[in-house]
Amino acid sequence: MEDNPKKFHIAVFPWLAFGHISPFFELSKLIAEKGHKISFISTPRNIKRLPKLPPNLQPLVNFVELSLPHIDQLPEHAEATMDIPSHLVPYLKKAFDGLQQPLIEFLEKSNPDCVIYDFAPYWLSPILSKFGILSIFFSIFTAFGMCFGVKVMVGKSNDEDNIISADYLEQNESGVTDVFRVKETLFGADFIAARSCMEIEGKSLESIENLCKKKVIPVGLLPPSLQIGEEKNDENWDTILKWLDKHEKRSVVYVAFGSEVTLSDEEFTEIAKGLELSSFPYLWILKNQVKDDWLVENQSNKKGLIWSNWAPQLRILSHESIGGFLTHCGWSSVIESLQVGCPLIMLPFNSEQDLNAIPLEEKMVGVKVQRNDEKFNRDSVAKAMRSVMLKDEGESYRSKAEEMSKIVGDKELHQKYIDDFVDYVELHILTSKH
Repeated sequence: MEDNPKKFHIAVFPWLAFGHISPFFELSKLIAEKGHKISFISTPRNIKRLPKLPPNLQPLVNFVELSLPHIDQLPEHAEATMDIPSHLVPYLKKAFDGLQQPLIEFLEKSNPDCVIYDFAPYWLSPILSKFGILSIFFSIFTAFGMCFGVKVMVGKSNDEDNIISADYLEQNESGVTDVFRVKETLFGADFIAARSCMEIEGKSLESIENLCKKKVIPVGLLPPSLQIGEEKNDENWDTILKWLDKHEKRSVVYVAFGSEVTLSDEEFTEIAKGLELSSFPYLWILKNQVKDDWLVENQSNKKGLIWSNWAPQLRILSHESIGGFLTHCGWSSVIESLQVGCPLIMLPFNSEQDLNAIPLEEKMVGVKVQRNDEKFNRDSVAKAMRSVMLKDEGESYRSKAEEMSKIVGDKELHQKYIDDFVDYVELHILTSKH
């Protein structure tokens, strides 16, 4: 941790999804390592689910718990998107908007120098401006996807190319559209931080800056670290490791769709049958996609390991037996896979994930499962897996993924992005005080 004479207080306010909370938390830790005080703001249950802070950062990171107001349509204890089906997410956004007054009270009492926030609090920018607090919009999305969305907002997209779901454009039960949320938070910020880097998304980052007429600072990809020794006394990892060790190098397909994707019965069946058709051994992390009757029937399947508990994804992807990753194309999962040079079998389920898949296909670090009329089947799943997993067919994808790992896994490169970002924030806090 650096000894920093210019210590500032920076508040961090992510949306209530762990695909957002986790990168905000990683960014918070990296800023705290520079000696700045962090107030990490979320709900009590989400804060309890965060990984433990390293001892050196515990004095610098303060967790601020704001309780969600009661919304009839939400089940009790629902505080993140992983706790509810997707059709209830608009009600979670409505509850999130109810945090406005408690957040104002926190700002008045704590007087942070800066707030780094997510896409959801469309009401926050004017409040920060009133208090004279530096405001930073932090995008956890790809720069390519974000650029696409900004073009829609400013009317510069081609309708025929627009793959953004109508759900994002329509007013929902929260009272506003998702596009309105992004537009207000993005254009209301003093500047924009992006989980990206110039080496991979330089053109998109420059386009966002030109379209928004705001400074865009890449913070790097925030690649996670494999903590040596973290696997000790971990029964989950011990069981998975023993199974992986039985398989040949690059012979296993790793299957995981994050904590947000909920599969329909038909989708679940087609993926399962596609895995059978492909003939490759597989490790499938099911989480909330699990169907209990199917799990019981297949738990003893000798070709695959079905896992419904927590699993250390980066450690799994790093194992030499893994030859490909069947993924929903969440940006965090993509980063973890490419960090270790593992090629992708891409099966996106929403427009954000579709947008992530487009440049990845162009860079040939993986293959997308083909859909007809928005549906995929077992044959298309098996075909995409064979394209990546077979020795000759998959060579070009493995080669491109390994090449990409030299950028994604470059710790010094991404630390330099963090250093430059924090320098920029420090400068603007000091400037705003004079």
